[in-house]
Amino acid sequence: MTDPDTQDERRGATTAAAAPPTITLLLGKSTDYLKGKGSATPRLDAELLLAEVLGMNRVDLYVNYDRPLNPPEVDSYRELVVRRGTGEPVAYILGRAYFRNLALEVDRRVLIPRPETEHVVEAAVVFLSEGVWSAGPPRVLDIGTGSGAIALAVAAEYPDADVTAVDASEGALELAAGNAAAAGLAGRVAFVPSDLFAGLDPLATFDLIVSNPPYIASAEWDSLPVDVRGFEPREALDGGADGLDCYRRIIAEAYQFLRPGGCLILEIGYRQASGVTGLLIDADRYRDLSVSKDYAGHDRVVRASRL
Repeated sequence: MTDPDTQDERRGATTAAAAPPTITLLLGKSTDYLKGKGSATPRLDAELLLAEVLGMNRVDLYVNYDRPLNPPEVDSYRELVVRRGTGEPVAYILGRAYFRNLALEVDRRVLIPRPETEHVVEAAVVFLSEGVWSAGPPRVLDIGTGSGAIALAVAAEYPDADVTAVDASEGALELAAGNAAAAGLAGRVAFVPSDLFAGLDPLATFDLIVSNPPYIASAEWDSLPVDVRGFEPREALDGGADGLDCYRRIIAEAYQFLRPGGCLILEIGYRQASGVTGLLIDADRYRDLSVSKDYAGHDRVVRASRL
């Protein structure tokens, strides 16, 4: 005869083993897993992915920390965590990224918008607020728009602006146009297929030209994190041997498309201030050069005015 106490222990163990995992348990396990896979932000990644599966926000996860997950939820979450474990960026897994006050659809056709790029929008809005453009609405050109982040943020934050966004990638333009429609800005931004300025009307002029061009030196590519070099479009990141190829082209060609006194605003890599300002000085067509820093104290945005 089996001891009743032993039977109770076995039943308790079976019940515990069969108990569905809770939010707290899964967050802990997935955080450890992603940390082991090299994620720089394993807890945040785990939270964002679980919140997506459960239709919650991150605060809800902690309010409902003891909520059990059913098997389909566990399977869905496991699939997303495994994808992240291969290095796939969370933004691509979720299909969206946040920039300023915008929610943008993103996929592997476009670079994931970075917080640092918001400083370009801030500098653009400052210039537009100075009100030194020609008669009529200020005309803004975004070179290499990608997901449309800069162009759409400028259009949203400065409603009087007439914004044109160009990109050499038809896929990127399709995605950006969709983001414009989703943000209610479809009529505010014109999307034009163009390799930098090549596809524009040669007589067009703008009050402001902005760009976040590729600025990673080619030799640095293999040292980038796998979630960058393995998933994001190289053409949006690789700036040639010294990372300055696109700056040379933009600085040389922007002069034709800027009205006198018009402004050129460029995002730069944190070690590129002297290189980019040197190109502007050598061009001998710009004045009032300035460099501003991001919140980490790194050089991030160069501003110059056309002579």
